[in-house]
Amino acid sequence: MDLNKALADLKKEPGFAENVGMILVHNGVVRGWSRKGHEEVTSIEITPDFAKMEEIRKEIEGREGIFRAWCHANSGHMQPGDDVLFLIVAGDIRENVKPALADFLDRIKSEAVTKKEIFA
Repeated sequence: MDLNKALADLKKEPGFAENVGMILVHNGVVRGWSRKGHEEVTSIEITPDFAKMEEIRKEIEGREGIFRAWCHANSGHMQPGDDVLFLIVAGDIRENVKPALADFLDRIKSEAVTKKEIFA
């Protein structure tokens, strides 16, 4: 996944300059510890629901002031430090873009991606 290319492609879309004043990016990576108890995590197994991700993406993109919402999730067996989830939200002003990214992230994590942590 090349974030620089994704951003460059986004900026080439018709209407970008007229509608976008802010782009926020999320790059989620595998942590080396669990949220519960801070146990050492040696790897995780990621299973995205791509259809649900697309459904959520469309909802976010339909919000007022949002020009484009984009997501990509890696899947399978991953190690600490590996990239897991990429989100991009582009829109007019921060009052629209910041909450859109926050909701996008929270919904993808809770509704569309499952993970199984493997402990040391």
